[in-house]
Amino acid sequence: MRTVRMLATAALAGAALLGLGAPGASADSPTPTADPSASAGPTEAGTTFRTAARFLPGQQATAQAATGDYLYWVFPADTGQRPTVNATVTLPDAALRHGPTTWRVDVYDGLRRRQPCMYGTQSRTAGKEATSVELACVLRPVRASADAWANDPLPGSYYVRLTVTGLPDEDLGQPFTARVGVTTLDKGGAYATDGSLAAPLVPGATTADQAEADADAGRPSAVEAAAPEDGWSSGWWSDRWIWTVAGGVLAALAGVGGYVLTRGSGRPSRVPPAV
Repeated sequence: MRTVRMLATAALAGAALLGLGAPGASADSPTPTADPSASAGPTEAGTTFRTAARFLPGQQATAQAATGDYLYWVFPADTGQRPTVNATVTLPDAALRHGPTTWRVDVYDGLRRRQPCMYGTQSRTAGKEATSVELACVLRPVRASADAWANDPLPGSYYVRLTVTGLPDEDLGQPFTARVGVTTLDKGGAYATDGSLAAPLVPGATTADQAEADADAGRPSAVEAAAPEDGWSSGWWSDRWIWTVAGGVLAALAGVGGYVLTRGSGRPSRVPPAV
């Protein structure tokens, strides 16, 4: 009976530890917006990387432009997040258009490297009678660090570029409206790495000495200005630690249980003490 009670206690302890790690394993839902009123983003877009309009995940950025323009926005993405970029283009009146148009959305990281989409409709052709076209790009999860030769997404600023790539020449310059939004999934320790960057890849990021000088002068650094609502994570913590600790504790409990089952009941009573 004592052995049964010990094994039952070990099983309950293991279930409790696994329950602690469960939220990290099932956190595959979009990060909620802290304040519903914060969903309104910028109403203009930049025309280059340097003038990109900044917005946060959960916000909706809008802009009005002429067909043929390049529109740029920028948003922050932190370690463990998997961003999804959605763009909707409201087209000019069909009576003013002369044929189908092809639109494309691209995403670049803080080093201005184009990031491939895991899936999503990155480019789409709208017929002459279409009123709008919707695009999407699901990026790979952001890693805390990567090899110098790798193209892995790293924490920092991400640029969204929207433009038309194919249309009749007569339709150049016609007005259109664009709406861009980003949602993020927390992928947790599944994509965690052991290292971390010295600083997120944001435009204008400088050395630690310059950041300290900015702090002494009461100025926010470029890294702080480009941070998400909750700030940048350090990159060392992930729910992988929970599973590692839980696995170690379960292994220890399994060892104790195995010893209890195999050690026997002690010296048989029929054996003389001197033997």
